[in-house]
Amino acid sequence: MKAKLFAYGGGALMLLLLSVTLSLSFGSAQVPIGDVWRILFHAIPGIGDSIQPDWSPSDESIILKVRLSRVVLAILVGASLAIAGAGFQAVLRNPLADPYTLGVASGASVGAAFIILFGLQTFIGQWSIPVVAFTTGMTTLFIVYKLASTQGKSQLETLILSGVVVQAFLGAFVSFMVSLSGEVVNEILYWLMGSLSMRNWDYSLLLLPYLGVVVVILIGFSRSLNLLALGERQAAHLGVHVERTKLIVLVVSTLVTAAAVSVSGVIGFVGLVVPHLVRLIVGPDYRIIIPISTIVGGIYVLWADTIARIALSPREIPLGVVTAIIGAPFFAYLLNKHKHKSRG
Repeated sequence: MKAKLFAYGGGALMLLLLSVTLSLSFGSAQVPIGDVWRILFHAIPGIGDSIQPDWSPSDESIILKVRLSRVVLAILVGASLAIAGAGFQAVLRNPLADPYTLGVASGASVGAAFIILFGLQTFIGQWSIPVVAFTTGMTTLFIVYKLASTQGKSQLETLILSGVVVQAFLGAFVSFMVSLSGEVVNEILYWLMGSLSMRNWDYSLLLLPYLGVVVVILIGFSRSLNLLALGERQAAHLGVHVERTKLIVLVVSTLVTAAAVSVSGVIGFVGLVVPHLVRLIVGPDYRIIIPISTIVGGIYVLWADTIARIALSPREIPLGVVTAIIGAPFFAYLLNKHKHKSRG
């Protein structure tokens, strides 16, 4: 298992580094890849002293002050949604589950739309929308879990059904607020479609602790998730505390999803496509799926955001639109391939 993890993890990290370099060089102002590397190394204390800065100050400012913060945030958002998707698919034992299955995105959207509709975006500074979106997203999980619980236990079918019902209700509520929004309708819709524009390093620093904690927790539960794939009764006989495992994995997956949605808006298909693709490549072992999904999710959103920036430059496409355009056909292809494989 370790050899397989190192092989796939090493390849994924190399692809991530290449993607970061290429993404930093793309944009309205083209910066050569060689200059990108040297600018990055020059900014590292101790290493940078040996590099002669022969590039223009404007290129350095573009790389370090504009693009790098956005690239890092794209990686963190993608990693957060992908690892949350892996957690949801493991607990719900459904490859079609994603971080939005239990209505987290709709809950966060209600909070964000409410803040924008009533012009309260600055009541606690730039964090107004993220804080409220995060709070309403987590409140949604509590409501869904309460609806699905009977004597402290929750059935998978009931949990998913509760999520669908709550998501539909909150989605209707968001649509109602959009219909009332008037002059701010574009701002609400743009948040609902997701974007990483106008985000500074503070947003990455906000999201990083959540992602770090969730990665550690889910990797710690990876063996239990492997056993849970055999069925709840079998897992319980093998020593897994089923209800506790389900609750912890669902809570932390929702936690990191709400944190990601609160800083980027609603970005779909990442938590759906990435873990499913990783599972097809590396197999069903969650000790490998969880860390590799984290890296691949960062790569996926990074490239989607790069396309969003440069496709119609100087205009920018909403990030959620790009992930849906790429993710929906790709996932349809995976489903069709899996269907034919099952028939064979």
